[in-house]
Amino acid sequence: MCGIVGYIGKKSAYPILIKGLKRLEYRGYDSAGVALISEQQQLNVYKAKGKVSELEDFVENKDISGNIGIAHTRWATHGEPCSANAHPHYSSSETLALIHNGIIENYAVLKEKLQAKGYEFKSSTDTEVLVQLIEYIKVTNNLDLLSAVQLALNEVIGAYAIAVLEKDHPDEIIAARKSSPLVVGIGEDEFFLASDATPIVEYTDKVVYLEDGEIAVIHRGKDLKVVNLNNVESTPEVKQVVMNIGQLEKGGYPHFMLKEIMEQPDCIYDCMRGRINVDANNVVLSAVIDYKEKLLNAKRFVIVACGTSWHAGLIGKHLIESFCRIPVEVEYASEFRYRDPVIDETDVVIAISQSGETADTLAAVELAKSRGAFIYGICNSVGSSIPRATHTGSYIHVGPEIGVASTKAFTGQVTVFTMLALTLAKEKKTISEDEYLKIVKELSHIPEKMKEVLKLNDGIAELSKIFTYAHNFIYLGRGYSYPVALEGALKLKEISYIHAEGYPAAEMKHGPIALIDAEMPVVVIATQNGLYEKVLSNIQEIKARKGKVIAIVTEGDEIISKIADICIEVPASMECLDPLIATVPLQLLSYHVAVCKGMDVDQPRNLAKSVTVE
Repeated sequence: MCGIVGYIGKKSAYPILIKGLKRLEYRGYDSAGVALISEQQQLNVYKAKGKVSELEDFVENKDISGNIGIAHTRWATHGEPCSANAHPHYSSSETLALIHNGIIENYAVLKEKLQAKGYEFKSSTDTEVLVQLIEYIKVTNNLDLLSAVQLALNEVIGAYAIAVLEKDHPDEIIAARKSSPLVVGIGEDEFFLASDATPIVEYTDKVVYLEDGEIAVIHRGKDLKVVNLNNVESTPEVKQVVMNIGQLEKGGYPHFMLKEIMEQPDCIYDCMRGRINVDANNVVLSAVIDYKEKLLNAKRFVIVACGTSWHAGLIGKHLIESFCRIPVEVEYASEFRYRDPVIDETDVVIAISQSGETADTLAAVELAKSRGAFIYGICNSVGSSIPRATHTGSYIHVGPEIGVASTKAFTGQVTVFTMLALTLAKEKKTISEDEYLKIVKELSHIPEKMKEVLKLNDGIAELSKIFTYAHNFIYLGRGYSYPVALEGALKLKEISYIHAEGYPAAEMKHGPIALIDAEMPVVVIATQNGLYEKVLSNIQEIKARKGKVIAIVTEGDEIISKIADICIEVPASMECLDPLIATVPLQLLSYHVAVCKGMDVDQPRNLAKSVTVE
């Protein structure tokens, strides 16, 4: 969840590190820091509470010289956000500096042992324990830094991505990973280090993704060396990463979130490109072609995910069961990994993660693999850990998502699920040719219909002002729209800090209806589908109790428009594709309510984009 950046080369390191931190700030923004070995061979560590801009202010008029350095933006785990707990952390002698993403689970035991040997600690973090342990092992055994890091990490229980500088070796960075991502960029006589590729692509398209248990020895003027904890060397696999730098900028929008909402028509088109043919009468997923027998013979699908991806998984369940007639379960990855699930070789486990680095989902993948299940990944970040750990899968291809609250990744995930369900259903012959052609054709029209919904932006911005007073919201939907209600509620609470809950509309009578009064806004997804009459009855029950209804309805609706307080009209679509249309106005509603309340939309409090720790 924290962001790591490193540089070694001929250029001034500080500007590269700061720009890299800004690119990674969506991963954590409680505090930030930088360590540089200066031209005078001093190891300077500067850090500040708050965002990267606070760090920039702090280092003004300080020595930021040097062409080697590491930097960090933090999402707090152990220890509250403050400058003392910010990274990098010095060793006691201040000859080592270390940055760390992850959690050292046995830090308390290690800390107690080090304190017994006279070590004092300036922070309450687990990270400082690690740098002190490395120094203790190095000094006690008269070892070089690599050997000390290897021995220290053998004593560590937990997850980590680390980078270490040593004052007396200004030409070397030691980096290592376990269950937390780390990427090395290879340039011309220079190297870059980062938690993901976003800070690197501006300088090079050649990267090495470190695997669990690997240590990178990054030395100026030498080739990249990769070893494991037992010092066995391996040949690093250099991959090419393709990313448009413009995707990492706001492009004139006030927030990344709004930009990413507005990008969705193009993103969904990119997601379908090469998979739906030009005549819009066929869907082809290479993963299904390559592993058709395994997928078609599955007795059950189990979807594991967290947060927004879990909501996409609920829609995926509905699609696969409806089209393919295969039973599907949807699990929170954090629960799945700890409850000894019944999984065997006849199961297909679908892991969903925007970042491809979600710790709980990755652990669920490893557990399912150990039970013999076939693993299918649905991810956005090419080359990330989950795609590398799965047997096959599909990228959603929506481009980097910087806003912490997921938008285009959700619709991309739902689009992939729709194509997967259609492809499997055609192969299994569980869908008629007419129905198949009808859905594929309508799916190809979704980007244009999204564009129509986005034209409502100004109107939604205006009506959002009405709801800044609210302390609670309820979101209701049925069938395919129930997960949309959950996702709409999550978006609102993530960025506006208004308490919101999503429910199946019929479940309102089983408790939540007690909350309905004139002060309670209720958002209802009420598009014209097979459950329209049922949802209409639910709305009438709300109005009978003076609730304020905001209804998402199909264009031309003449019934609910007369009952609801506010109607947001969206283009008609097929029921199974409604989530792709109905989600967009809910994203805009949450965005504009948060903006009206003056919230930090892209970096909401306590949240990080990529949850790489438990």
